[in-house]
Amino acid sequence: MHPRLLTTPLFTVHTFGLLLASAYVAAFGWLMREGRRTGVDVDALSSLGFWAIGGAFIGAKALMIVRDFPEYAAAPSEVFSRSVLASAGDFYGGFIGALMASAIFFRRDLRLPVWRTADLCGPAIALGQAIGRMGCFMAGDDYGRPTQLPWAVTFTDPDAARIGGAPLGVPLHPVQLYESIVCLALFAVLVRLSRRTRFDGEVILAYTALYAMARFVLEFFRGDADRGFVFGGLLSTSQFIGLILGPAAIALWFVRRQSAPAR
Repeated sequence: MHPRLLTTPLFTVHTFGLLLASAYVAAFGWLMREGRRTGVDVDALSSLGFWAIGGAFIGAKALMIVRDFPEYAAAPSEVFSRSVLASAGDFYGGFIGALMASAIFFRRDLRLPVWRTADLCGPAIALGQAIGRMGCFMAGDDYGRPTQLPWAVTFTDPDAARIGGAPLGVPLHPVQLYESIVCLALFAVLVRLSRRTRFDGEVILAYTALYAMARFVLEFFRGDADRGFVFGGLLSTSQFIGLILGPAAIALWFVRRQSAPAR
């Protein structure tokens, strides 16, 4: 694909970095738009957005390090290497990190209703993911398994192998685009749901459950071994986390439906 968007004698613009930044901007922009639409305190919402982005940045890299802990334990200096700082890390690590940072924010600032605000975040996260996965595709990161399907993609740029690790000259599932399309569809579903929610928390819990199910299936099309595995390779790290978050979100969805006052 096109790992480098622009190369000059002074600097290089990496396509992945640009699209990842665009993903954060789009998600933040949607969050502000919905905050104004629903009458939420936009200043507080903006602060929450920065806390969540910071938590996502730290959490994504933390899970990546935990996932490959033996390698980093053998070379601790790599934790602070340029490759770690430049890496997007693990999405679920970012998601959990954002949740933790948001929880701290809500304890410090009482201006925002927790569940109603969380509902605003669901579509924003899905939109950001849809854009971010396009960046993964351009960089050859999080690549798919070999396939002979007509829509298979073949990476030929050496930077795709160096930066993202994709094997060159091998037809692969464009799993990054699969996830981008899934997240874009999820964004549309959540936007529609947010216009007629029955209780606070319905949207964010629907996002968590639906994405967990989609990610569990998409992992079977992935070919990058460095994403981590558990139970002797039976499940990938993301599948394992999804098996926890998905059922938990569904259970909490039913609890909220029964106990939360209707909107």
